[in-house]
Amino acid sequence: MIRARRRPATRALLAGVLAFPLLTACSFGPPSEEEAGSPPRFPAPSGSATPGGAGSSGDAAVTVLARGLDVPWGIAFLPDGGALVTERDTGRLLKVGPESDRTGPRVRAIADLSDAVEPGGEGGLLGIAVSPEFKADSTVFVYYTTPDDNRVGSFTLTEDQSTQDLPKVAPKPILTGIPRSDVHNGGRVEFGPDGFLYVSTGDGSDGDLAQDPKTLGGKILRITRDGEPAEGNPDAASPVWSLGHRNVQGLAWDAGKRLYATEFGQDTFDELNVIEPGKNYGWPAVEGAPPSPDPKFTAPLVTWPTDEASCSGLAMVERTLVAACLKGQRLWLVETTEQGTVFGSPSEALAGQFGRLRTAVAAPDGSVWISTSNTDGRGTPAADDDRIIRLVFSGGGAGKI
Repeated sequence: MIRARRRPATRALLAGVLAFPLLTACSFGPPSEEEAGSPPRFPAPSGSATPGGAGSSGDAAVTVLARGLDVPWGIAFLPDGGALVTERDTGRLLKVGPESDRTGPRVRAIADLSDAVEPGGEGGLLGIAVSPEFKADSTVFVYYTTPDDNRVGSFTLTEDQSTQDLPKVAPKPILTGIPRSDVHNGGRVEFGPDGFLYVSTGDGSDGDLAQDPKTLGGKILRITRDGEPAEGNPDAASPVWSLGHRNVQGLAWDAGKRLYATEFGQDTFDELNVIEPGKNYGWPAVEGAPPSPDPKFTAPLVTWPTDEASCSGLAMVERTLVAACLKGQRLWLVETTEQGTVFGSPSEALAGQFGRLRTAVAAPDGSVWISTSNTDGRGTPAADDDRIIRLVFSGGGAGKI
């Protein structure tokens, strides 16, 4: 277990952001014949830099792809190269690209899920996952809050660009009864390399739920596309994959199909965990690592003080985990070994550059997309918040593309 403290970034990342043209949020309407079907065209990066310090070995570039969004929460990529983005409080589903205009990828609203969603506090329209067979089934999965619970639902995505009316969508619930609260709603939903859906939940402000295997709160769940417990779960009749979590909002896998998760602590330590089936991660008995080895609980891989982290989204690029942090207003980069342990010390990037960072997701082209969360009621929004940022690593070291 490693406890990370603030230190200069030891991987090559952009340390500052220069002026550059920004995309106007939410341009509506079909693309022109010239644009339709073309690959994404990104604005020129804001610049690149190699921060000083031991271990710097390359460059990174940052581009703002979209601005003026309303608490963008989940990002998932489509086969055509575009990305679906959920807005937590509006219940809208946006699409970024692949069509482009003079400045970069077009952003437009393509569906309205607000009739099914009850936003409030940290709840609303949260995580999103695209079916691995999307070309054949056009299916999208979302995690969302209702007046009674949090749940996972699915729907068929059809883009009708012949009308300006935003289509209303009602997801078909496949998993219900996840505890909801003003806080600790979890919310990530991702397809794992085994083809099953993984769902991260919060304890719904009741820590005891995290230790109760009969509840869905404070867990990582593993289910089929129909919401049934997946084959190979620790309990064949239960969707629970792991328990003892306070509030997990980040999931990512490495090349060895090893699952990692970010978890919010209370007021002492936030965690990065390696998730194994049936393991207990300690909450509420333990926050961070147990004071002494305890066979009942699995110790975290990395911990951070909460004011330096509060990490939500998580992405894996080659062997580097990229955690997007809210209160810490930075990315934490954790390089891992083939065995899933930490190589060297975690390093930070973009500290204070864009405010609260919510989601990190690896794009098909090897870049990382980050969403900000400055309009969520806890941040200090800039005039162009909230934004989606594209980070490209280059040169030597982790994250090279």
